[in-house]
Amino acid sequence: MTARRLPRWHEVKPLIGAENPFKNRRARALSRAASIWDLRALAQRHTPSAVFDYTDGAAGDELALKRAREVFSRIEFAPRVLRDVSNLDTSTEILGASSALPIVLAPTGFTRMMHYEGEPAVAAVAARVGIPYSLSTLGTTSIEDLANAVPNVRRWFQLYLMRDRSPSLELLERATAAGYETLILTVDAPVAGIRRRDVRNGLTIPPKLSLSTLANMSRYPAWWFNVLTTDPLEFATFRSSEGTVADLMNRVFDPSLTAADVEWARASWAGKIVVKGVQSVQDAQLVADLGVDAIVLSNHGGRQLDKAPVPLEQLPLVKATVGENLSIFIDGGVMSGSDVVAAVALGADAVLIGRAYLYGLMAGGQAGVQRAVDILQQEIGTTMSLLGARSINELTPDCVRFRAPR
Repeated sequence: MTARRLPRWHEVKPLIGAENPFKNRRARALSRAASIWDLRALAQRHTPSAVFDYTDGAAGDELALKRAREVFSRIEFAPRVLRDVSNLDTSTEILGASSALPIVLAPTGFTRMMHYEGEPAVAAVAARVGIPYSLSTLGTTSIEDLANAVPNVRRWFQLYLMRDRSPSLELLERATAAGYETLILTVDAPVAGIRRRDVRNGLTIPPKLSLSTLANMSRYPAWWFNVLTTDPLEFATFRSSEGTVADLMNRVFDPSLTAADVEWARASWAGKIVVKGVQSVQDAQLVADLGVDAIVLSNHGGRQLDKAPVPLEQLPLVKATVGENLSIFIDGGVMSGSDVVAAVALGADAVLIGRAYLYGLMAGGQAGVQRAVDILQQEIGTTMSLLGARSINELTPDCVRFRAPR
């Protein structure tokens, strides 16, 4: 018979999983987030619904966004075993310079609305990890302020061409002077998409203090306190938006954009140039012939044309058509590191991440963005190891296939 005794304290103590009482609740919640979906749930709890929906939503019935995520859910990997993956290398070359991951933090509009720390918090994480960061024309931090706040990050600048070319040219000159190395020219927004969540929520920039807004303050006091005690929420480029983001886009951005305007941008910018918003093989070839350095296969995260093509499905054919002539990036629907690995295996040179890090920003500011990137980095490394791929170069089309829809 086994003899019994009372346990001793030094034996019990290591088994007690007491958390650090000095760690605040938000930090504890971030540390427990195991996926980008967990960060999304946290973001929804800590952010007013109109703000969360601005980030989370898409155009029309939101089918383009749903389909992008559904396609990633049908990815099936083909792992190889008996390979030494003890020395894993997740780094790659993006437009002539090394990046720790095949990821670019994408340009996002009105980022300080999601969290008062805004664009500098995102750029600081990019600098720490060693990946590029893109500032949007619709950003809430100026070109110069971002460069001063995070001087050591690879800075890219995203441009929407305006009806009047002189402000666009001024932005390019300012970005050049501030050390931005790459221009992203977005071409899929001749007019603003119809984003029903924003219409239903009555979202304006900046948010209006209506009766419903005042009632909403009681549910999200920390968010409102930060809004009311920091610099006013406004676009850094457009001092007066006069209504919704869609109103601004339709009033200011140029719907007559053609290939000649891409050539104008190429002639006006000395650095690398990326055209974002390509959605067909024909347009990929057209843009490649214009002499740009890269394209982004993108449907704007489903926020412009609903029922638009899914970028991941377009990727293999576009890669086969123009992949020898320029770099191909992709975005849309990416919610995990395994999604990134799948996109790279199918031919993407890098993946632009937007919503995933914004969920982290809403969940916990810079710490939340860091958690989002940490999750993606861990998932990329683990997926590569289990695939038997020791470097980004070993992620090839034979690593992945699409399962048939159910």
